[in-house]
Amino acid sequence: MPKIYEYLGLIFFFYANEHIPIHVHVAKAERESKIELVFENGKLIGLEVRKVKGRKPLDENELKDALKFIKKYYKGIVSKWSDFFVYGTKVK
Repeated sequence: MPKIYEYLGLIFFFYANEHIPIHVHVAKAERESKIELVFENGKLIGLEVRKVKGRKPLDENELKDALKFIKKYYKGIVSKWSDFFVYGTKVK
């Protein structure tokens, strides 16, 4: 489970056995949500929030902070996704 970022107590990470589309899990305490990055012609056009089975979702403020962070740092998330899942290198 590579942790890729930590911001305001939110932990951004991938599970080692992930799948496309590119997405990131965000957790805080016992809550967790999955955010999929939606691209069209190589450009980020949206974020889709998904529930994680067996986990309570992030609360409204946590989700707002997570989405704001992902919008700002999505290129880093995509780069880390590619490094880990395509090239098999460790996330830094």
